[in-house]
This record gives sequence, C-alpha cells and structure tokens, in this order.
Amino acid sequence: MRRPHKHGGRWCFSVLITGFLLCAPALGAQESILLSYQRNFVRANLATKAGILRDAATDERASDFIGPLYEYALEFCLQQSDFLRDDPDMIALAVLASAGARDSGHRPSVDTLWKLFQSYRDSLIRVEILRSLGVLGRGNPQVVENLNQFLANQNNVFRSGMAPDYPTLSACIEALSALGDGSSFPVLFSTMMAAYPESIRTGAQAAMSALSGDYKSFLIMVIQRNPPAEKLTAFNAARESSRFSSADMGEIAEAGLRTSLDLFPSNPEGEAAIQTLRFSSVRLLGSLKWARAVDAVIKHFYRVQTDYNEGRAAKAQLLEAVSCLGALDSSEAAQTLALQLGLFNSQMERTGEYDAEILTGVINALGELGDKIAFDYLLYIGYLGYPEEVQSAARDALNRLTW
Repeated sequence: MRRPHKHGGRWCFSVLITGFLLCAPALGAQESILLSYQRNFVRANLATKAGILRDAATDERASDFIGPLYEYALEFCLQQSDFLRDDPDMIALAVLASAGARDSGHRPSVDTLWKLFQSYRDSLIRVEILRSLGVLGRGNPQVVENLNQFLANQNNVFRSGMAPDYPTLSACIEALSALGDGSSFPVLFSTMMAAYPESIRTGAQAAMSALSGDYKSFLIMVIQRNPPAEKLTAFNAARESSRFSSADMGEIAEAGLRTSLDLFPSNPEGEAAIQTLRFSSVRLLGSLKWARAVDAVIKHFYRVQTDYNEGRAAKAQLLEAVSCLGALDSSEAAQTLALQLGLFNSQMERTGEYDAEILTGVINALGELGDKIAFDYLLYIGYLGYPEEVQSAARDALNRLTW
C-alpha cells in the first residue's frame, strides 16, 4: 500500500494559492472595468449617461459587469427622482436601465426596480419596469405580492370612478401572467369582473389561464378574499363547470358557506350576494352529503331558525337547513336535530302549538340519519297529542334507527 506523501498538504495548499493568484487578475480586471464605466457615468451629463450604458453593452467583456452597471444607473435614477422625475433625459435613462437589467438577467435589481416604480409616475418607465419584474421576479414572492397589491389598488381606483393608467395596468397584468403565481388569481379575477375595456378584461382572463396551480383552489381563493358579487360569481362558475369532482364541489361549497356565515355587508347588493351564496352552498352541501362542513351547517341552521322566528327568513329556507343536516351522516347533526325535536315536544306539551311542516321535516331528517340518540325524543311523540301523520312519521323514523 502506497503511503501518502508527507508534503501532500503543502502541495494542495500551494495549488490553491496558485489558482487564486491566477484568477485574481481576472477578478480585478472585471472590477476595474466596472469602476471605469461607473466613473465615466458619474462624470457625464444626463444625456450622455445613456450613451455610456449603450457603449458598455457593446463591450466584448459586457457579460462580466453589465448587470451591476445597470443596477448602478437604476440607483442613480432613484436618488434623483425627487428632482428630475419629469426630465425627458432622466425618463429615457430609467427606461434604458430597466430594460438593460432585464436583458442582462440581473435579478438583484428587483428591489431597486420596485422602488423606482413607486417613485416615478411616467408610463414609459413604469411599463418597462413591469416588463423587467415579470422576468427577474420569477420565484420571488415579494415581487408577486407587490404587483398583486398594485393591481388591486388600481381596481379600487377604477371602481371609485377614476380612470387608471391603462398602459401600466396592462403591463402589470402581463407581468403577473409571466410570473405565473397562483396567488394572483383573485386579483386577476376581480380585474376580469370590473367594467374595464374589453382588452383589459381579456388580458386578465388570459393571465389567469397562465397561472400555475389548480382551478379549484383559485376559485376558493376568490370566494374567500374577493368582494361579495365576485364570490358568488366564482361559486356559480364552479357549479356550472364540468371539470370538478363531487369532492371538489364539496370543498367549494364548504368555502362558500363558511365565508358567507362570517360576512355582514353594509350595502344591499353585497348582502343579497352573500345571502344567495350562503343558501346555495347549503343546498349543494346537502345534495353532496358533505359531512366535513357539519359545524358550519349547524351554525347556519341556528341562524336561519332565529331569522325565521323574527320574520327575516322563509320557512323553505329553514326546511332546507333541516334537510341538509339530515343528509350529512353526522352524530353532531343528529344531536342538533334531536335537541330541536325535544324543544318542539316541550312546546307541544306546554302550549299545544307546533308547526307540522317543520316538525315533520325534523323527524324525517332524524330518520335519514338513523342515529339512536334520537330514540327517546321520537318515542315521546307517541305520548303527546300530535295528529296521526306526525305519529306515523315518528314511527317510521324509529324503525330506521341503527343500534
């Protein structure tokens, strides 16, 4: 077996040092070239600075330094934004540096680009910055969040009656399409729903189709985050689509119910949309027998019962809530309805009053559930003065209980 040379460590160290010394002049040369262009950039007047960037881009060594040089120019534009933001030469320089950062693939420029976007209002600059962010910001969640928020703000401006900057709006939509992040779906959906010119709405629709992720999750995000009318539109779009399984629709309907239970819009249009979403979700959950949403359905039942007693809900809506509980195959649903039947029996015993339609609905729902927790309440019906149709419904329900 050959023994390692005792001077092997020194030899390796010497090779590393030699390699570093060979590379150092190249690194120093790259830095020197960058510094040289930066010095010339500082000395030049505003109109000449753009020429320096163009000359640098044609340098055969440009790939070694051009990205940081564009970044240097962007920083200059940012620093001078308070004084020269409307100067044509400054605007031209900012546009050139923004495009250069994109073409050179210099990703560290994204923060400076966004600050520049916020500092300048000129459409030429903003459109070029957005194009660059659509390329350099891929995989950067902060860039996506910034553009999502900007588009949401533009939508609010438009709804308030003010005209947005349409070229910038279109460029933002195109940037979000290029970034392809699923979190952009709700704001793009909102843009598509607004009364923008057809080109804007078509662009938003095309951008939505370019996003990564699944359509079900996108619609659920809209239901959870967007204004009431858009929530309802997303729910209806899902219901009319043939691409979703029963489980998918259960998740969508559950999101619709949970969201609508927690919202109380102050305007009549929003309130109507939320009410429609809520009751439509309950009907769908019942037809799908989606027991995962039982707690939300129980909450809905108690609310609609209160609304019915106070004259704010129709009997049909209360019967739908009862029927939905009966379809969920859940012990929690059975307990809720059994307790309700107990209250009806107590009322009958005290006052002799009852609503035959609602009472029968609860009895039939308990029969559907077949949970033995309802046994005592159903059995007690036979000792009260209910008519034969109620007594017969109770006997049928008793026979369907599982032991």
